[in-house]
Amino acid sequence: MESDPALFSATELLSTYSQKTLSPVEVTKAVLERIEKYNPVFNAFRIFDADSALNEAKASETRWSQGKPCGLVDGIPVTIKDLVATKGWSTRRGSLTTSDDGPWDEDAPLVARLRSHGAILLGKTTTPEYGWKGVTDSPLTGITRNPWDPAKTPGGSSGGAAAAAAACMGPLHHGSDGGGSIRMPSGYTGIYGLKPTFGRVPTWPASGFGTLSHQGPMTRTVDDAALMLTVMAEADPRDWYALPSSEINWRDSIGRSVKGWRIAYSPDLGHAKVDPEIAALVKSAAETFVTLGAHIEEVDPGLGNQHDLFRTFWYTGAARLQKTMSTDELELLDPGFREVGIEGADITLDQYLNANSEREIAGTKLNQFFAKYDLLLTPTLPITAFEAGEEVPKDSGMDRWTRWTPFSYPFNLGRHPAASIPCGLCSNGLPAGLQIVGPMNRDDRVLTASRAYEMCHPIQLPDLND
Repeated sequence: MESDPALFSATELLSTYSQKTLSPVEVTKAVLERIEKYNPVFNAFRIFDADSALNEAKASETRWSQGKPCGLVDGIPVTIKDLVATKGWSTRRGSLTTSDDGPWDEDAPLVARLRSHGAILLGKTTTPEYGWKGVTDSPLTGITRNPWDPAKTPGGSSGGAAAAAAACMGPLHHGSDGGGSIRMPSGYTGIYGLKPTFGRVPTWPASGFGTLSHQGPMTRTVDDAALMLTVMAEADPRDWYALPSSEINWRDSIGRSVKGWRIAYSPDLGHAKVDPEIAALVKSAAETFVTLGAHIEEVDPGLGNQHDLFRTFWYTGAARLQKTMSTDELELLDPGFREVGIEGADITLDQYLNANSEREIAGTKLNQFFAKYDLLLTPTLPITAFEAGEEVPKDSGMDRWTRWTPFSYPFNLGRHPAASIPCGLCSNGLPAGLQIVGPMNRDDRVLTASRAYEMCHPIQLPDLND
């Protein structure tokens, strides 16, 4: 273990609490000190509430001293992305069209579950406006930056959570993912991020982007992600789309073998252009599974380029979010978000219904593909992090963020579980990510493979000269 409590994983902290070598108050103070030091550099938090966190830590410390922790994450600092409702804190969604005015009197399901298990809520992390793009800057909070290089983006839309995780400003972080918004920032910041099967984590209110959006954990270890998912996935009747209730402990997936598994590997999904360094790192990562006893087969799942299909759903979602805004509110929006909403409003009902049929066909194709393979491996992203404050890399000729992330949104359209785990550094010193995709409802396989890979290649964090 490290000497600084802020650098401990959640599972390590629970061990120290049980052994009474650390207390939740000591840990929370250490994490808050780190937030005070690094948040001005990386801008990961919209708000953090030191007084509330310390009060919760004192209550947790009392429970642990009595040998009566109230749940699986009692005393563990956690952050919530600022798209999700939190009792007592405003939810601004990265937008000047929102207000701090309440009442803020209800928790979203995942927040309620974390509270009931004793988590210490630190604050709310930054997001682009309404989570609309794959980088994190907004009219409300400005630019969020990458701990590996503050001149670079951490990705998005869960960029605040990713930056907080990579800079060790808390061990557990909530993210949401409608087109890669957990996996993209995890890939750019070198942390672990899991987008579970759609409906695994109950969501309320529903996302403006509909059934594309998933909720999941962003952490510095696979064990911590499994722990956090176990808590967040508990049932809540407010989510009409939620999967049937189960009492799965996702930590049970950790430590199993992948020996004998048949794993597909696609370096480009049949169409994407990938930076050669990233391609080499991802290929080497895939070969790691051979040493673990799995059978690796390079194969194209046959999905084709789904950019235009995803665009139909994403742009109509943006139009829907903007439909009820006043003229004055529309003028406050991020110009890119406004443009996407205008384009989405021109998509006809026939086009939307045709896209829905195409999505169904693609989802069935993926299900049939996973009848043959236990997992699919791809790059998380085809490029490393680029300039902070830009939607696309400068001089790339790309029009929108969806052009540089061809590996993520196919599995939002399909609703399958997918994770990003770091697989090395490129020559520019920035992380590359391996994406691990599983069959529908087999989040356990994704976690098993992620942990097996992590055991061979432990996650490396940026050196912040501590």
